[in-house]
Amino acid sequence: MPMAETSAATIYFEQPGPDNTDQVLELARRRAAELGIRRIVVATTRGETAVRAAAALAGFEIIAVTHTSGFREPNEQELTAENRARLEQAGVRIVTAAHALGGAGRAVRRKLGTVQADEIIAHTLRLFGEGTKVAVEITLMATDAGLVRTDEEVIAIAGTGRGADTALVLRPANTHNLFDLRVLEVLCKPRL
Repeated sequence: MPMAETSAATIYFEQPGPDNTDQVLELARRRAAELGIRRIVVATTRGETAVRAAAALAGFEIIAVTHTSGFREPNEQELTAENRARLEQAGVRIVTAAHALGGAGRAVRRKLGTVQADEIIAHTLRLFGEGTKVAVEITLMATDAGLVRTDEEVIAIAGTGRGADTALVLRPANTHNLFDLRVLEVLCKPRL
């Protein structure tokens, strides 16, 4: 039986949140270089985390995944125009799409009061932390958008609320094949 690839130990943060962002970006940069990973998927709402990632991860292909327009307020896009321009200038590709684990299912729950399979999957992933759920979800969304391939490993960076506190090495899948997605490594995550 072949020996498993050796990797650095998982880093566990005492608290979730944006104070971990710089360390998450550094861990992702280092591990991507070690594994030869070219694409890094980053969750971002207003764009601040993706702007920081673009600077810290120069030389990698950064894919920023945002909320849909209307996620918080009708007809509003949370990614600021200023941050969108900064990301585009840095060559970051931006995916704005419905949540892979809560788009239509959320509408059914709101209208009919019943939970759908996608939301059950999302809640199950949250057992490992909000960032883990988001990292899986943004990878599905980036794959569906054609910006991530299913035959190449990626690193996904996400967080709990603002900033980043979770990084995973993943083998992507499209949403319609989500059970083919594999979490290969947990680089870091909050203990809480």
